[in-house]
Order: sequence, then C-alpha cells, then structure tokens
Amino acid sequence: SYAYERHKSRSLLLEKWTTHWRSTLKANSLSSPADRLPPSLKPRKHFCESKRAIYGQLIQCRTGHAFTGEYHSSFVPIETTSCSCGECIQTREHILASCPAYEPTCDLLCSASEDLVITDILGTVKGIEALADFLKETDAFKK
Repeated sequence: SYAYERHKSRSLLLEKWTTHWRSTLKANSLSSPADRLPPSLKPRKHFCESKRAIYGQLIQCRTGHAFTGEYHSSFVPIETTSCSCGECIQTREHILASCPAYEPTCDLLCSASEDLVITDILGTVKGIEALADFLKETDAFKK
C-alpha cells in the first residue's frame, strides 16, 4: 500500500542519514559538544516551542557561531574578545559555566547538568531546554 511504501521510504532515509551523521562526526569542531542528538525526521520540541529569537540564539550557541570573543577572534577581528567580567577570551564555556555575570541564573543550567558540563548542556534534550530558559532570562550570546 501507499502508506507502507511511504513508511518504508522514510525509515530508509532516516537510516541513511543516521549512518552518514555517525560517519562524519568531528571531535574538534565548534559544534562537536552539541552534536550528540541523532537525526530525526520531526522537529525537536525546542524548535517548535521556542520563540524565534531564542531559537536563533540556541542554534548559534550550539554551533559555536554566537556573539562571543572566541567567535569574534576568528570571524570579526575588529570586535573585542574579552568578557565584561575581565576574562581575556570570552568563550561559550566561560559564559555557561564560570562567568560571574551569569552566576545568578546558573541554577537554570544546573538543572540539566549539576557540574555544568558543556556537552550535557548543548547536546542533550534536557540541556537544550535548560539553555533555552537561561537565554530567556539573560542577555547571553546577544550583541
């Protein structure tokens, strides 16, 4: 039947996509801490439920292409690379795990990763949900 063929086709597509995804994982890329969720044919909850601005910040943070000193040093060298707290290079890890400016909202991220492990925050469903809450409450990763 048509429904069976459609299901079979979608299953094969997902299987091939997942195989390709597993074979191309790169350990040293900016997005590698976030690249832990396997492909899906349906959008994830954070995609459907987040406002557009928050979703954009989620994607930027997860891929490493956010407004941070680390990103600016590579792509926008005229921008400052230091954090407002005095840290020489403002990194994604610094903002999420150790910046004093964001300490009051740290509990939002700790709900997903008690020790603020970056791969748990960026690469798990629970972590992404906590990151979305964190972004709603702060000005992190905004210009």
